[in-house]
Amino acid sequence: MKVKICGITDVITGIAAVQYGADAIGLVFAESKRRVSVEKAKEIIQRLPKAVYKVGVFVNETKEEIERIASLVGLTHIQLHGDETADFCRSLSLPVIKAISFQGNDSLKICTNLASEFILLDSPKGKYRGGNGTVFNWLDVDLNLLGHKKVILAGGLNNENVEQAIKIIKPYMVDVSSGVETNGIKDLTKIKSFIEIVKGSKKGGN
Repeated sequence: MKVKICGITDVITGIAAVQYGADAIGLVFAESKRRVSVEKAKEIIQRLPKAVYKVGVFVNETKEEIERIASLVGLTHIQLHGDETADFCRSLSLPVIKAISFQGNDSLKICTNLASEFILLDSPKGKYRGGNGTVFNWLDVDLNLLGHKKVILAGGLNNENVEQAIKIIKPYMVDVSSGVETNGIKDLTKIKSFIEIVKGSKKGGN
């Protein structure tokens, strides 16, 4: 089971997360309290191993700006949290992770039209398009509608509920941000525990 730690804003946390076993690091370039500058993102990415996914998170950004940032900082994947179309996803030069806010199974019908290999299944929108720390009912998800996509599960995951989430959804990867924070700041102890729980999950697959 793979783990993505999203909303990384400094080098020390990024390095520690990878040392603890994170497979992907998320850097937010959209409106968020975890938004990172291009310069800081580049600094973080330069210190990460090649094999780790370096995911840039964008919301309704222009193709030109996404490509510019991706090239400057060294992203490997682009995560789209806005109203981007299937054609827009196909137009980008890097693999796309398209986020879908789960508001019933009708919201999953978009999956069949998306060329992206990855779908990020998130809770309904809050103040921001992601990272709001809220959980949705995993039992309501019709997994058949997700097709053969690699599902990344997000939305209010933490050390207490991630095992149950994995058992129900059986995702390719789990994605956490606020669930490994204390007072809005990434907590290295929580990150380490979260990764250990996920990697040790007997239901988690490989």
